Amino acid sequence: MVRKTKAETERTRIGIIDAARRAFHEFGVSRTSLEKIARIAGVTRGAIYWHFKNKTELFHAMREQALNHTSQIKFDMLSEDVQNPLDAIERFLLELIEILKNDPSVRQIFEIMLWRCEYVGEFAPVLYEALRPRRDILSMLKIVYERAANRGFLRPALDPEVMAYDTMFFSTGLLNFTLSADRLLQAQESIRAHIALRRGDRRANDPSGG
Repeated sequence: MVRKTKAETERTRIGIIDAARRAFHEFGVSRTSLEKIARIAGVTRGAIYWHFKNKTELFHAMREQALNHTSQIKFDMLSEDVQNPLDAIERFLLELIEILKNDPSVRQIFEIMLWRCEYVGEFAPVLYEALRPRRDILSMLKIVYERAANRGFLRPALDPEVMAYDTMFFSTGLLNFTLSADRLLQAQESIRAHIALRRGDRRANDPSGG
């Protein structure tokens, strides 16, 4: 038997993840078997087990693809190079919408995690891990809103921690609605309005426009 090269093995792995994403999105996670994924990927079930020990591990690998696409914009939100921290939050939310608008595979993964996976049975422990990015983003939002308050860009009456939770709730609801109703363009205006309500008077006097 001819041994596959490392590159061929990786292509097979990526092909299996891609097939899983398409199957999960079309049929739902609970109704998707490894046999079905193998047929879509054009490989044997044994090939899947070579790369992934079970469907849960394959689900995590698929989910990591979306996280890899969004991780950079998430950490950019913490950049000290942005004078007005509120601009960094706005940019993060707008860039997330752009990714969902322009990358169908990432959009499908978000839709799978939101609506096509029942977090019960073998997938019950997956929910905690699936919510980890939200917890990370919430922690970052707290830091950035506190920074905005300290620099005078946040309206004085607003509490940074409360605003962090508010933006987390806003963005979660926004994603649910915009993906289900295909309103990604309208989401951009909602994001700008959401941040505008938090801006303090210093923004009007900022020569940089921030």
